[in-house]
Amino acid sequence: MTLRFIGTTSDDGDCPTLYEIPETDEILVQGDRETDPGHLAQLRDVKPSETFVRVPRALLTRYAPRDDAPALQPFASISHLFRDFRHTAWRLETRRGYASDRNSPKWQRWLNGEDITAEPPNAWRQNVTTQTAQGKRFERVRIVDTPPTDGQRFLLASAPGNVAAGEDIRHLTRTEAARLRLPDHDFWLFDSKILARFAFDEEDDTTLGVYVTEDPAQVLAACQARDAAWHHAVPAREFAEQVRSRV
Repeated sequence: MTLRFIGTTSDDGDCPTLYEIPETDEILVQGDRETDPGHLAQLRDVKPSETFVRVPRALLTRYAPRDDAPALQPFASISHLFRDFRHTAWRLETRRGYASDRNSPKWQRWLNGEDITAEPPNAWRQNVTTQTAQGKRFERVRIVDTPPTDGQRFLLASAPGNVAAGEDIRHLTRTEAARLRLPDHDFWLFDSKILARFAFDEEDDTTLGVYVTEDPAQVLAACQARDAAWHHAVPAREFAEQVRSRV
């Protein structure tokens, strides 16, 4: 079972970190082991399997979940947010491929070597154009492996159509994302207020749904990830040129 990174107060290799254990109501805490004999002697009802770590109070203040874990919802349940948001819809994409891409007709055209940069407008791009005309922003950061996977190369090839519609798409290498301690899960963040975290079938990359929350700790962690990613990410056209130059 893959842990989900929640947040850290780590600086320069320090370790205080919180992780969520998916499909449970448990949090895993990483910190320095408590070794003070006086403190250990005062602990109560200690089982042989238990250990104790120290973490800064700020870690729990910032990131400890305050609400019950949200229920998994169909992705369609948040479709209205892509029209109703007021300022920014921001996406982090972390996966090496998506079933929705591979199942689209455009995927086969791309495999055939066709130019997919100038596809006819679809419902998604039409909505992006409508919302950005009102001064709203659609922004994405995509994490890309070195070398890129087929799924990532497909998204690099199709990005110009989304950019032309009004999206601002940027990219980070996976190495840089790891250095920045970015989350390893996909999410949408609406107006720095509503967080929709994706769940995927790990076998075939199918979207299972989203977990939607306004919990301040989780939203704050997403905002911090967004700010770090956006600062270091490279615009889509520039990144695509860098990839081509390495081939």
